[in-house]
Amino acid sequence: MNAVLDNLDAYFKAFGYTIFLFLVAGVLSTLLGTVLVAMRVGPVAVLRGAAATYVTVVRNTPLVIMFAFFSFAAPIFGIQFKWLQVHVGTFDFTAFFGAAVVSLTLYTSAFVCEGLRAGVNAVPLGQVEAARAIGLPFGGVMSQVVLPQAFRAALPPLASVQIALIKNTSVAAVFGVAEATAQMRTFTNSFSSERFGIFVCFAIGYIVIVEAFSFLATRTERHWRVAL
Repeated sequence: MNAVLDNLDAYFKAFGYTIFLFLVAGVLSTLLGTVLVAMRVGPVAVLRGAAATYVTVVRNTPLVIMFAFFSFAAPIFGIQFKWLQVHVGTFDFTAFFGAAVVSLTLYTSAFVCEGLRAGVNAVPLGQVEAARAIGLPFGGVMSQVVLPQAFRAALPPLASVQIALIKNTSVAAVFGVAEATAQMRTFTNSFSSERFGIFVCFAIGYIVIVEAFSFLATRTERHWRVAL
């Protein structure tokens, strides 16, 4: 454990990358998942089929394959992230970070879509019919009637999806992002006699992040429940 205590700056910086990955991919996957669910329940058959196919393919594809594609195969087709060179303090966000964000976003959005679709199905059909009766188009029905209620109903499964995303960021360690798991591997290689303490310290870091997010999700759920 002394290995971590003596290198707290590297420890916190590594978890900083983990949190950045989670925040960026979490927001983008929620937006993309919302678009996908609108396509899946929409009136256009082609869009319904495309969204359903996307969700089926992505949900059955291991996350490691998504990372491998955007890290190694995508550049062959001209999909590269070399343009990403952002520096915030001591943090460097490069092509590896961009590939990780895209992989996590595309993967997580499929699960967001399915969780949110359960919320959409929980909205009473009478409310949808009433919205249509007063002349609201499909976009208006979704944005003003269905989605606000769907997010409230689907908050627990959506929170679980985002918690899974926090842990899935660890896959980025294999593909060049110096996040928590990558730093843990560096510590264990440099301080092999302290591996147990290192594992415990990094496990505690992940637990703190997950519990903090769970607390916020629970508070939000209680607030929305009261608002209902």
